[in-house]
Amino acid sequence: MRIGLDIVEIERIARLGRSRRFIERVFSREEIRYCDGKRLRWQHYAARFAAKEAVWKALGRRGLALKDISIARAPSGRPAVRINGRAAADVQVSLTHCGLYAAAAAVFVERGR
Repeated sequence: MRIGLDIVEIERIARLGRSRRFIERVFSREEIRYCDGKRLRWQHYAARFAAKEAVWKALGRRGLALKDISIARAPSGRPAVRINGRAAADVQVSLTHCGLYAAAAAVFVERGR
């Protein structure tokens, strides 16, 4: 089992996000649609950015780009990890955000161990 953790300042992501190029380089179309549909969209972008970083760390970086990792919503409403568009059932993620920060933790459980 490997764990990844990340925390980001929401304002930092909001600053970077003013460039649509950043948004399109890091987030999937589904993530963009989800976050742009929220009243406090920068909190949601920041939480997903932190989750991507946490997943990336838990997986040992494996040559993945942040855009290869996406955070979707399972039918239950829980966040779900997708790698290159495919469900990553062996990776669990938890997201949180408040006024200033967003954070995420990811756990990767290797199969057969």
